[in-house]
Amino acid sequence: MGAVITPQLVDVVDTLTAVRSYSSGTTRQLTTCRVERWGLRMECPTPEDPFSDSEVTLLLPDLGLRLTQLRPRSRHARSGPSILTSVRVERDTRSWRTTDLLLGLAVPGGTTARIVRSEDFAAAVAGHVLLPGDADLALRTVHRTLEELSRYRHDLGTWLTDQGIYEVWPPM
Repeated sequence: MGAVITPQLVDVVDTLTAVRSYSSGTTRQLTTCRVERWGLRMECPTPEDPFSDSEVTLLLPDLGLRLTQLRPRSRHARSGPSILTSVRVERDTRSWRTTDLLLGLAVPGGTTARIVRSEDFAAAVAGHVLLPGDADLALRTVHRTLEELSRYRHDLGTWLTDQGIYEVWPPM
């Protein structure tokens, strides 16, 4: 079965009201929405997810990446991998708009990162949902990031520190 071609996924974060609007039409009130010198830090509860309590996201516009980690509901549960997604970020004084370029990396911690969503990416390219320039940007971003992470033995915390981002990762 092939991947389903969908329209581009665009999220908009209003930093004044701390609301994240998804292309599906849903919105989420963010519990954390902080503009940092390196980008935007967000956190929101995930009440619809039976396994995750909240989602922590870092938007890294200079790197063309969105870093996401789901916090498990149970303190004893093992958290899933961090997900680095290639994105195009546009921002102004009030809002941050991200276009998902449908290609990313899953970084489980302690093991090698792997490329994810390649079927969605291929379907979007074939269906002209992603323009050639965005497809090239996604490929360059993901491959550059994978190469950089490999130099840090796939340790996201150390990689972030080297990028000048002093966030504890994965978040506690």
